[in-house]
Amino acid sequence: MSGAGFVNAHTHLYSGLAPFGMPAPSETPAEFVQILERVWWKLDRALDAASLRISAQWSVAEALRLGTVGLIDHHESPNLIEGSLDVLADVCEAAGMPAVLCYGATERNGGRDEGRRGLAECRRFIESNTRSLVRGVVGLHASFTVSDETVREAAALCRELDTVVHVHVAEDRADVADAVRRGWAGPLERLDRLGALPPGSILAHGVHLNASQVRRAAQLGCWLVQNPRSNRGNRVGYPAALGASTRVALGTDGYPSDLEAELAVLLEEVPRHGDDAQAAGRRPQAGHALLAERFGGTVPSIRVPQDINLNAIRAEAAAAAPRLWSRMAEL
Repeated sequence: MSGAGFVNAHTHLYSGLAPFGMPAPSETPAEFVQILERVWWKLDRALDAASLRISAQWSVAEALRLGTVGLIDHHESPNLIEGSLDVLADVCEAAGMPAVLCYGATERNGGRDEGRRGLAECRRFIESNTRSLVRGVVGLHASFTVSDETVREAAALCRELDTVVHVHVAEDRADVADAVRRGWAGPLERLDRLGALPPGSILAHGVHLNASQVRRAAQLGCWLVQNPRSNRGNRVGYPAALGASTRVALGTDGYPSDLEAELAVLLEEVPRHGDDAQAAGRRPQAGHALLAERFGGTVPSIRVPQDINLNAIRAEAAAAAPRLWSRMAEL
């Protein structure tokens, strides 16, 4: 690993308890949207403040152990929207971890009101946060879970607060198909035309973007974030067109923040898909430039407190996990 460490450019701290025995769904998912519906969208709805806090504490502590020096998180907890970003921010600040946070506004559970509440949480956090190690941006879950009205409201909020959007884009073909059904050429074009891609925006995945679309994202000044382990695990494909942009970083999409492991999978996949190995090899370090943009230049140095006890946090996480699985089972 580089002496400078790695920035995890797209993760989900709320999934930190998943390695502690999360049960498999009763029905095995056959495709990507079913994975979301039967696993991750159940997990995020089951979160309360206590389980979110320990999920984040474990995720951040493990990231520190693995040499991560900055995190860019994309959060959802539909039954704990208001104040959820403070929970994450307090954990990151206490652990000495520089982080960029957002709430991924969505309409998948409660319609337009849920979308508004998600954007309101982004606003509240951006306007009230004074932590030196943490910054906020506006989040959208993915375009296939929000209306044009919510996308426009996210765009307006970015203009008002002079910030950017963090959003999943073309992770699966379902996102592309949804945009086409709505009358757009694709999810990138939809977000672009609705004004929701200000320069510096963070687009996770981009698996099903073509080279022309990737170049358009670069022209807009957007970042793309590749997540090789997640893409392989979810069987959504490989983002072979990302080589058309130099603004591509590496994330874990909720997997443990082991960027060495992420890079190893990336380099395994590169020759199978005709990707440029040298360009792909630069993606892990690109996260530093992304993080620096969000901090306005110099990122505060990581400040690990002396009293972080990884074993104690692991034990607390293991004790909390069964309660979370019980709540999931009731949904």
